[in-house]
Amino acid sequence: MTRLALILMLLAAPALAQDGAAVDNPLQPSALWDDMRLAVIGTESEPPVDPAILNLDAPKRADNPALVPVHLTQPPGAPAITGLVLVVDGNPAPVAAEFTFGPALMPLDFEVRVRVDSYSDLRAIATLADGRKVMAGRYVKASGGCAAPAGKSLDEVRAGMGQMKLRQTEEAGRQIGTLMIRHPNFSGLQRDQVTLMTIPAEFIQSLAVKQDGAELFTMSAGISISEDPVFRFAHAPGQGPISVHAEDTEGRVWDQSF
Repeated sequence: MTRLALILMLLAAPALAQDGAAVDNPLQPSALWDDMRLAVIGTESEPPVDPAILNLDAPKRADNPALVPVHLTQPPGAPAITGLVLVVDGNPAPVAAEFTFGPALMPLDFEVRVRVDSYSDLRAIATLADGRKVMAGRYVKASGGCAAPAGKSLDEVRAGMGQMKLRQTEEAGRQIGTLMIRHPNFSGLQRDQVTLMTIPAEFIQSLAVKQDGAELFTMSAGISISEDPVFRFAHAPGQGPISVHAEDTEGRVWDQSF
């Protein structure tokens, strides 16, 4: 019986490890969040963490603090999310972005990359159609992401700024769009590697993605969205072109239709 029990435990170990990985880096108590909660979401009440409505996945330890992947998902049948605030507690400007989502993106399956400046909770606070708020998040070990040097020279940055690509695939009956935009998204904390002078903040501050005029998602962003931002989003198959409208802090505007 002892030998049988040991075999059963060994067979179950991979599944247990997989389940454990799902909670490997849960949110930690955060005095920073306690101080900013009211300003960010308009209430002192802590939104409940409810994986039946929203999940956030991010690495426990980031390979690159300037390119930390964040994956937001909902299980089938979860109530629709109309808006979401993405917060990195320890960043100089903690609110990374505010999103709105159209019905075609429900249930949510959305990815974006952010900068993380210090070991920190990374959290998403979603607003449901009935006004309720729920939260999901992870504790991420990363540092220096907001001041990390740009991946390209300033000449290369200027030459390609505003270029966009959209890749479309299909998965389980849904369209999967991957939108890539060339922009340095300078944080204001980086230095020119030649002159060693601080590069002023310069980033995409608003983005609207639509299909045939109907909203897929919008973003109002700060300095924490990564260089050359990439957005992966699942949506219901639709008709007509997908249009993208982007504006940055310098007043530049880019429009493209796919």
